[in-house]
Order: sequence, then C-alpha cells, then structure tokens
Amino acid sequence: MEKDISRLYELFESSPVLVAAYDEFDRLRYANPAFRSAYFIEPDETPLWPDLMRRNFHARRGTVINATDFEEWLRSTQSRRGKVGFRAMETDLHDGRWLWMTETMRKDGWMLCVATDVTGLKAKTRAVRQDRDLAIKASYTDELTGVANRRFVTARVEDMLQPQGSKEASFGCLCVLDIDRFKSINDQFGHQVGDVVLRDFAKRIHDLVRRTDCFGRVGGEEFVLTLPATSLEQAQLIVERMLASVRMSRPLQEHPDFRYTFSAGIASARASDTALSLYARADAALYRAKLAGRDRIHLEESSSDRSALAG
Repeated sequence: MEKDISRLYELFESSPVLVAAYDEFDRLRYANPAFRSAYFIEPDETPLWPDLMRRNFHARRGTVINATDFEEWLRSTQSRRGKVGFRAMETDLHDGRWLWMTETMRKDGWMLCVATDVTGLKAKTRAVRQDRDLAIKASYTDELTGVANRRFVTARVEDMLQPQGSKEASFGCLCVLDIDRFKSINDQFGHQVGDVVLRDFAKRIHDLVRRTDCFGRVGGEEFVLTLPATSLEQAQLIVERMLASVRMSRPLQEHPDFRYTFSAGIASARASDTALSLYARADAALYRAKLAGRDRIHLEESSSDRSALAG
C-alpha cells in the first residue's frame, strides 16, 4: 500500500495536469509543481484560497479575473465555491493558457481541484461557453449583495436533506436571518441607505460562513444560512458570532452613530423534512425571536423552545 501511495505521489508530482487539495477551511494542503507554477505558490506555502486569489489578482497573474471590485467578486465566488459535490468550469490564466478545472468535494469539506490545459481546443465556441457560464453564475447570485440567491440556497437545503449513508449522521441546521426594523431604515434614510445596509450585512455574515455552509438572500431583508452536519448548539454559537459582528457595524459614514441588528431562527433538519417544512420551523423560531425583542436567536420549538440572548 505504501509503495502504491508513493507511486501515486510521484505521478502527481511529475504530471503536467494541475492537482491541488484544500482542507475544510479552504487552506491549500497539497499542490503539485504544475499547480504551484501556474498560481505562483512557493514549495513550502499553504495559503488560504481567498488570500492566494487576492494576491494574484493585484499582481495580475494566475487566474484572469475581470472585476473592478475584487472583494465583491470574491464574495460572489465563495457563495458558490465548495457548495456542491462536483462542478467543472473553464478558466483563463494571464500567461495565455486556458484551463478546464474540476472541483470535487468530500463530506468533510476537503476539496480536490484538477485542471487540464485545453488551450489547443477550438476557440470559436469558447465565447459561447463563457457566456453560458456567466449566465449560470448570474442565475444563482443575488445582484445587490453578491451572495447566493433563493434558487441556489434552496437547492443546497435540498442537498443537505439527502440521506448521508449513516443513521447517526446529522443532516444539519437551517437558519433564517432577518434584519431588524428594516422598513424603518428605508423610511428614515431612503432605499439607497437600505441597500448599503443589505450589502454590509451580507459581507459581515459571509465573512463568518464556513466553506461547507451556504448563505444567501431569499428576498427583501431576509437571508438563509444552511449549516450541514451541524448541531443546534453549534449552529447557535456560529450565529451568535454573527450577531456580535453586526452589532459592531457602523456602515454609514454620514451617520456614524447609526447601527442595526438582526434576529435569527434556527431549526434542525429531520429525516422526514422537506425544504419547505424545515424552513417553516426556522421561520417560526425567527418570529418568536422578533416577538421577544429582536437582536437575538431562537431555536425551534421542538427543542423546549430554548432561546439564546447573545452577548
């Protein structure tokens, strides 16, 4: 077995195909020389994927990213990265190469990336495929905030409810997040300020989302967060950190004292659940959080109607 593993490692090391593995935190754990050369990674480096993309973007090397606002592009891309078991895409490099890249996810959050140089394939159909990929991305992205939209999040809820192959495996939790008194913000400051608050909220929550989770806007000031293989207690701790982050936000330069909060309802998925029934329980918990005074979390009623005041 050790000899077989050694041979496999030697094959990867000598292959012109780009091979890399990222852990559940999106930190690079292995990359063969072909991958490291294409993305300018030193032999002993293990960067986080966002940091790698950020530094290459500013150095104009590695992947070609046609975006005026890199952080907005990053947020949109991370909203979809690692959320499905397998996906494939085309990508350009600044050195002129054209890669066909695949991402394969494990249940524990590790990701295998394999990219093949397909520069020599017919280029006349390339623009059509790129337009198709851009259309697919747009269909899954909320235009205002850059995070996932209702369609993409709903599909991830359905994925989370699929049997995991073990009766003891946790399906996970669904959280419904709603900005408190958002209508009053719009009425007092105008819809442009409301949009600023929505974008600030999306960024702050997204920064605390694990790669295996999915966060998206489902309408107005309401957002949904899927937490696969996560207990109610773990979900509560994750959302408490989000409450604390939003409380610290002061997104309006012209109104430095302005602050806002949000409320959350959390439900744990059951084997009998549909996406609709799970959402209904989380939404009911959110309603109770609002009634209890807002700026807090409530867990589903089936858990003895526990509530958690964060802070």
